Amino acid sequence: MAPKPCLTVVTLGVTDMKTSIRFYETLGFARRAKATGEQVAFFDAGSAVLALYPWDKLAEDATLWDKPRPQAFRGMTLAWNRSSPDEVDEAMAHALSVGAQLLKQPHKTFYGGYSGYFTDPDGHPWEVVCAPGVDVQSDGRVMLAD
Repeated sequence: MAPKPCLTVVTLGVTDMKTSIRFYETLGFARRAKATGEQVAFFDAGSAVLALYPWDKLAEDATLWDKPRPQAFRGMTLAWNRSSPDEVDEAMAHALSVGAQLLKQPHKTFYGGYSGYFTDPDGHPWEVVCAPGVDVQSDGRVMLAD
């Protein structure tokens, strides 16, 4: 039987470790394993880990080109689910207050949800969203209907 896959870590390539560490700490993620200093940074992200690693070293490790750096859509987004439109607005305001850049104002979606987008200091896009059928637990984890 094949092993069951499980997403455990999302690693973002970043240009400036100090800036990105400060951004994610100020956004509210709890840093763990701080002994790694600025070589790599790990944050508790609920049931997974958010990691930051220098962009060029991450590209080298994955045997991918690190230049030119993409300015266009990279084919992925990160998401921060919330329980209500008011919580989406609150989270977006907080992200923008700590240095995120606005991509799209929160708005009603075609599927009955409410979402907006921001980017981190390296342009990684985040969606803040309240979506039907997604139950956000008190600890921030999500439960999906079958």
